[in-house]
Amino acid sequence: MVVGDFAIDLDTIVIGAGPGGYVAAIHAAELGQKVTVIEKEFVGGVCLNVGCIPSKALINAGHRFQQSLDSSVFGVSAENVKIDFAKTQDWKQHKVVDRLTGGVNMLFKKHKIDLIMGNAFLKDDHSLRVIQKDSAQTYTFKNLIIATGSRPIEIKGFKFGKRVLDSTGGLNLPEVPKELVVIGGGYIGSELAGAYANLGAHVTILEGTDSILPNFDKDMIKLVLDSYKKKGVTVVTSAMAKEAVETANGVEVSYEADGKLNKVAADYVMVTVGRRPNTNDIGLEIAGIEKTERGLVKVDEQGRTNKKNIYAIGDIVAGASLAHKASYEGKVAAEAIAGKPSTVDYVAMPAVCYTDPELGTAGLTEKDAKKDGHKVKVSKFPFVANGRAISLDQTEGFVKLISEPETGELLGAQVAGAGASDLISELTFALEAGANVEDLALTIHPHPTLGEAIMEAGDVATGFPTHI
Repeated sequence: MVVGDFAIDLDTIVIGAGPGGYVAAIHAAELGQKVTVIEKEFVGGVCLNVGCIPSKALINAGHRFQQSLDSSVFGVSAENVKIDFAKTQDWKQHKVVDRLTGGVNMLFKKHKIDLIMGNAFLKDDHSLRVIQKDSAQTYTFKNLIIATGSRPIEIKGFKFGKRVLDSTGGLNLPEVPKELVVIGGGYIGSELAGAYANLGAHVTILEGTDSILPNFDKDMIKLVLDSYKKKGVTVVTSAMAKEAVETANGVEVSYEADGKLNKVAADYVMVTVGRRPNTNDIGLEIAGIEKTERGLVKVDEQGRTNKKNIYAIGDIVAGASLAHKASYEGKVAAEAIAGKPSTVDYVAMPAVCYTDPELGTAGLTEKDAKKDGHKVKVSKFPFVANGRAISLDQTEGFVKLISEPETGELLGAQVAGAGASDLISELTFALEAGANVEDLALTIHPHPTLGEAIMEAGDVATGFPTHI
């Protein structure tokens, strides 16, 4: 503490106002705690500002553009279809992002949560210092939840700049590029590759492993690759990205594949090879908080660190970097501070990729179930036999159930196809509730809906399929 810096005593502090931090703050306030949030950049975090939400806005814009260009199957045609990308970006920022982040600020006010903008740095396990542009202030706390998220990884040879971008830069392009190179075929890379392909760009994906979307089953990945082929997206797997050199009007990317050095010219290259936890430069070591070798904070099943009054959630702890995982962990941490016996349970944690078609998964995959020693039965119902999918002209994909053959216990589920991002929620609930495949088969679903495919997959699992 410097002269004149008198510490201000607070109750619960949350560092970070992303989907983990702001949800934790609101729930802690709901449980009676006096909460202060410290945020260094923007309320809503990466997800609302430069991640999940704006990317879905661009994906939707791409879909609308493609539907306008090609709906002849419905007898609908349009001429002179154009895209005003500046207007698209303005809508994304002001009608989508600003609206949602404004909503979080309103919720803070509703729950009387104080917001301090600045960089937080721990001084010990009961105090921290917030550094702002021209000042700094020390605060003490009874409890602390750290939700500082993660940042894009910059790889050798691809220093971020005007033409070499991370995912944030990729979401804020001033124009639809004619040529776009995406380094990394994971969730973010595959989603944005599809979005920009739909908006009119020619996209090349360079993936270092032998497959894009390695966390999904091969039959799901094939659907995405088929879609990329129709869009003209070039996918190069087992490719080692070597260097990006900015030119007068673009960038030249070199990569190695099949033992050969190749070069591809583009307007922009977007690097989406993963994210690094924001666990440095916040004083964790000074406070004595333990981390793993990968820089993640060690926590117990309530999100508590080795310091009993300090919790960590979201991308800075083990597990997938998912906004809903962070929110879930935030609620558990808030309840733990309130003295409730809440603990995390990731059995039914869903994951969604907004490619064409959408992919959703929850629980165990067939491979993971077998690895865990389960006997496995796989039951699939294709959307080509679903009336609603046919009426939408979106018959690619399926609902797949992974179950225990003798008891019918649902172990996992995957959906590939129209509406997968929403349909997977029903299957997540089924897993959470301990349902079996017969429960799904006996649940009456409205007709005609995409959700019927879940019931029909249950019929397949019980041995009485009606429509296949």
